[in-house]
Parts: sequence; C-alpha cells; structure tokens
Amino acid sequence: MWRNHQRKNLELLLVEDNPAEVMLMEEMLAEAGVALDLKVVNDGEEALAYLRRGGRFAAASRPDLIMLDLNLPGLDGRQVLREIKADPELLAIPVIILSTSQAEEDIRQCYQLQANCYISKPVSLEEFIEVIRAIESFWFHTVKLPLR
Repeated sequence: MWRNHQRKNLELLLVEDNPAEVMLMEEMLAEAGVALDLKVVNDGEEALAYLRRGGRFAAASRPDLIMLDLNLPGLDGRQVLREIKADPELLAIPVIILSTSQAEEDIRQCYQLQANCYISKPVSLEEFIEVIRAIESFWFHTVKLPLR
C-alpha cells in the first residue's frame, strides 16, 4: 500500500525508451522551474515494477502523474495503461499518453483504457517545447492532483 506522503515537490514518472526525449524532457522541466521530482523508467516492465514497488523499486514513492509513451520495447504503453487502470492502488494516478502515433485507433483505445489525455509528440523542437510547457502549466499549476 502506498503511504500518503505530502512532499513539497510533485513526482512525475516518465516512461520513455528514447534517451534523447528523456534528456529534452529533463531540460524543459528544469527550465520551467517546476518543483518536481522526475523519475524515469525505460520500458513497460520497469514502469509496473516501479508502481508496484517491486525488486529494485521497493522504496519507490507513488508518483503524482505518469507520462507514458505507447511504443515501448516489451510490454507496450497500452498494456501498461491497462494494468494501471485495473489496479485499485494505481487507478487514481493521472496518465498522460505522449506518443508519436497519431492513429485514431490508438487515441480511441487509450481513452477507452482511461488515459487522462493523449498528446501526439511534435516533430520540431519548438513544438515539443511548447507541448512540455502546456503540460507543465496545466498539470502542475491548474489541476488539483490527489494526495499520495
């Protein structure tokens, strides 16, 4: 069971297998000046282990928000989303899908699996920065997230 910690910083779990996108995300969030603890896992199995505090993640804290790529090696983002939303301990954590896919079927399926929003990864650096700033503004300043 997750303990209900009230820490100063929000915790974002980023599930992303592309190191360049992880580095860009880290830079943009740092530039935005958000009081944030960014945790990164590189595939679906690691994401579920982190969330369920298994193995090397036994001391992991519950994230306030999950940013999930769909196209992951092994267990893909759709399967991870399905597992998160089927678990009573995890289902209240908002999940943002951030994917290169613009396929209508992927978008529909993610919402059917209870994703909180679906964002297509922009192609240009400027657009990517704009999207990260919009995510930061909405999810870290506008929305009231549940306590951990």
